[in-house]
Amino acid sequence: MRLDREHAHALDAGDELQTWRDRFVLPHDDEGRELVYLCGHSLGAQPVLAGDYVEEVMREWRARGVEGHFAGPRPWVRYEERLAAPIARLVGAQPLEVVAMNTLTVNLHLLLASFYRPSGSRTALLIERQAFPSDRYAAQSQVRFHGLEPAQDLIELSPRPGEDLLRTEDVLDTLSREGHRIATVLLPGLQYLTGQVLDMRAITRVARDAGCAVGWDLAHAVGNVPLELHDAGADFAVWCHYKYVNSGPGAVGGAFVHERHAKDASLPRLAGWWGNELATRFRMAQEFQPAPGASGWQVSTPTALAMAPIAASLEHFDQVGLAALRRKSVALTGYLEALIRERLGPDVAIVTPADSQWRGAMLALRLARSPDAARAVFDGLRRRGFVPDWREPDVIRVAPVPFYNRYDDAWRFVEALHAELAT
Repeated sequence: MRLDREHAHALDAGDELQTWRDRFVLPHDDEGRELVYLCGHSLGAQPVLAGDYVEEVMREWRARGVEGHFAGPRPWVRYEERLAAPIARLVGAQPLEVVAMNTLTVNLHLLLASFYRPSGSRTALLIERQAFPSDRYAAQSQVRFHGLEPAQDLIELSPRPGEDLLRTEDVLDTLSREGHRIATVLLPGLQYLTGQVLDMRAITRVARDAGCAVGWDLAHAVGNVPLELHDAGADFAVWCHYKYVNSGPGAVGGAFVHERHAKDASLPRLAGWWGNELATRFRMAQEFQPAPGASGWQVSTPTALAMAPIAASLEHFDQVGLAALRRKSVALTGYLEALIRERLGPDVAIVTPADSQWRGAMLALRLARSPDAARAVFDGLRRRGFVPDWREPDVIRVAPVPFYNRYDDAWRFVEALHAELAT
């Protein structure tokens, strides 16, 4: 393939999404120079519209006070309802099945309270050994909360020795072998460290056939890869909106509860008043009457200020469409991969799957250096004005996000990495 910068410029000129970059505010250094931002897998860049929508809430607060809950262009009392349809489109669900609320790990605890119900010989919680720490901590604490011990009741999936990625057949084999004692399965839709997309449909089917409840952490998948939560049949899922959905640091998270649980008021849950039916919420009744669907798992009054950036970003997703974003993601990530393989060769190992079906807009890179030397290369990239991220002990993660990254960003990154490796 062509490695010259002119080819990168030609690819940018033909990009159907090229104008969308202008709708985002990209970070700058202390001297005002725009950085090459490749860290959308950790925190997405700010949509310009997000500032407008936050100011709208501030303006309504100034003008209406408490009446802003019920009046104005986006009344606060129904803010999460307005987000349900676009979120549902993003995750392949029905509006009834999704809700914007809390943050990811809080939602995980709330849903595990309902869907991890160990009893008899079925007591185990299945996770992956390389799970994001917050998921691991939540899983361990849930096991202990039920009077059990993680050493016996936390089953962990690992790649085969010498490999970085989970094999679907190994996951399915574990479910077939251990399913009789697994109460709940909790796995990532897209593994945060390697960037591997798991086969959600196949894993969910086999797990449910084994009698397990099934939940997914979609933190790195939502807004990144196509999802079909309803059709896949998972019981629940949780995610954040601050990575590929570009909704701001610590943004309000999301949750999915399958339609088959929508009206099951007997399902145990940790309840709060905002989970009440809206029609009865303000009667301040002593008995909890859950709203149908995922909304019934809400606990506290949501903050409109934190939901405003989500509303702005979801408008962008609806305008562009995930299909167009995915097309560019596959092409842009593939271009970055090809540059790395041809320009850097054996100096860089790409941990992320090579098949675009099983990855999103991220590559995990392991340098042929000691961990300290690899960290020095990463620090050098930062000094040169590039913003990927570092994961101990030796992985650089780089995310070319289709909304705002260009082919030229990928070209410049590889040239900078080549220069750092040569020092």
